Amino acid sequence: MKKSIALLKDLIEPTIEALGVELWGIEHQSQGKFSTLRIYIDASEGIDIDDCEKVSRQVSAILDVEEPIGGEYTLEVSSPGLDRPLFTAEQFAKFNGNQVNLRTRTPIEGRRKFKGQIQEVRENVVCLDVDGTLYEIPHTEIEKANIVYEQQDSAG
Repeated sequence: MKKSIALLKDLIEPTIEALGVELWGIEHQSQGKFSTLRIYIDASEGIDIDDCEKVSRQVSAILDVEEPIGGEYTLEVSSPGLDRPLFTAEQFAKFNGNQVNLRTRTPIEGRRKFKGQIQEVRENVVCLDVDGTLYEIPHTEIEKANIVYEQQDSAG
């Protein structure tokens, strides 16, 4: 699946960037013969519904011609949001110091789910502080990761 995501990224990223936004990440989830292709886009000034519609129209046209995904699928285009998923080691580094929820492909020290603070990223290894214990998790082992959104207390 990782290979087809990389091919998909190569196929659609130039068009997305030409529209003035950044391709943040791609998720492809299959359920039987149906699947969902979720594309996250971002921009320094934020993303609005018009951005999502423009990207959706352009990407849909590319996918109709190239047909990189077999079977029926639903295309969703959205902003990463406040609990943004992290896809690349560079994104982890950008959010150094933030809390993340993370799930690994295989168990590391007997567990697959981690919630902790990103301490650093070096040589594609994410160093995560989980309640005072430092875990060094190879980026290739990370199945899914999201920033933990912590609402600021506006009272005071």
